[in-house]
Amino acid sequence: MALYLVILPALVGLAALLAPSDRWRPWLLPIGSGLHLSCLASLIRAGETVSHFDGWLVLDATAKVFLLAISVLHFLCMLYAPGYLALRRERPNRILCACMLASLAMMSLVVLSRHLGLMWVAVEATTLVTAPSLYFNHNARSLEATWKYLLICSVGIALALLGSFFLAYSALHAGLKPTLLFDDLMAAAPDLSRPWLHAAFVLLVVGYGAKMGLSPMHAWKPDAYGEAPGMVGAIMAGGVTSCVFFAILRVYQIAVRSGDGEFASRTMTFLGLLSMLTAAVFMVRQRDFKRMLAYSSVEHMGILAFGVGLGGAAIYGVLLHVINNALSKGVLFLSAGNIHRAYGSKLTEHVTGAMRGLPLSGSLFLVGFFAGCGSPPFSPFVSEFSIVAAAFRERHFVGAAIFLAALMAVFLGMGATVLGITLGKPSRSPQHDSFADGVQTGAPIVLLMGLVLLLGMYLPPFLSDLLNQAAQSLAANS
Repeated sequence: MALYLVILPALVGLAALLAPSDRWRPWLLPIGSGLHLSCLASLIRAGETVSHFDGWLVLDATAKVFLLAISVLHFLCMLYAPGYLALRRERPNRILCACMLASLAMMSLVVLSRHLGLMWVAVEATTLVTAPSLYFNHNARSLEATWKYLLICSVGIALALLGSFFLAYSALHAGLKPTLLFDDLMAAAPDLSRPWLHAAFVLLVVGYGAKMGLSPMHAWKPDAYGEAPGMVGAIMAGGVTSCVFFAILRVYQIAVRSGDGEFASRTMTFLGLLSMLTAAVFMVRQRDFKRMLAYSSVEHMGILAFGVGLGGAAIYGVLLHVINNALSKGVLFLSAGNIHRAYGSKLTEHVTGAMRGLPLSGSLFLVGFFAGCGSPPFSPFVSEFSIVAAAFRERHFVGAAIFLAALMAVFLGMGATVLGITLGKPSRSPQHDSFADGVQTGAPIVLLMGLVLLLGMYLPPFLSDLLNQAAQSLAANS
């Protein structure tokens, strides 16, 4: 049944590609995404690990956590899509709709893949199926953003391919049977050739890190997120990056199991803190609020990398933060998309008073800022607190201090931009006064915000159990 997580969205995506009507085609998006979420819910309820094709595809507790974050975010973004596309009737939506569902299928394949070669193929496929979505607006800036995305991510994925070869060769060089099956590599990890494993780890982290948006491989993000439609940016920031982080997590497990945990941990904590500091620097006086969200994504990828590098008790917080980041990014990107649509600009000098000019979206953007920056009582506070508490517990005082300083700098830099946009006298130009918050473009954001608030105050037992199982599994297999 786990195969349906790939097959169902792919089939509905094919139907969207063949559907003749631009008016009715967008309604296939919530249908395909809803089928995916329903199937995943059934598998989580069953509580079993599911394996296909001799262990090439496996749905375990860790995969369920990542797929839950991806599926919920994707479904709520697809509920938003028909209302958004109804406002964009001047643009054909055939390619966008097909790509949105294909991206869900490929993200699912990344997370299910237990064979690192197949995982690499699926990660590359997510690049290819999301790139056309970036060009939806068909202007010079979106074309430039699309090419940057393709170029930088393709270089990264090429490095990851080389790293995968090195990983297999580390077994061959040690006199073992070369393989890219995760379970076989974990079993043979202590005997792998250490120099080749080092090289493989660096290439894979740098290669996949380029797609994930870790600094300094993040250069494509500001352009891509700045020019993408809001729902596309949300799926990329909360979905695609999560599944690529999952790929890095698998490689990290192999490195730790081999006895090279100190090198892997230092690499991940360094990249994590560097990403957070980079985001903090570029958020200061940021004039483009959609580019600001790109740097927010860089920051949160850094939080995940830092938490993984700490290991131990921080892993639970990392897994929870995967979910929290996806939901909070959905709030920010969708509300930012509505504000952009209403004002006809994403520059701070042209956008003020959004809470008065666009009450629902403006308010959600402001509240989403506090949530995304880890303010209580929202869920990112819980996961970020878990990570920094683990850092202090493990006596990583310097790393914890830098972590907290970066969080504060991001809060101040991002806050200056967000408050300038949402407060004050509305600056809406007359030609855009026809846009207003509606049920279709507002309700999905409210639902996302409700989940962010709920998970900050109450963690459902099924989710708590799933997170504990995944954290224990990662600890046992590292």
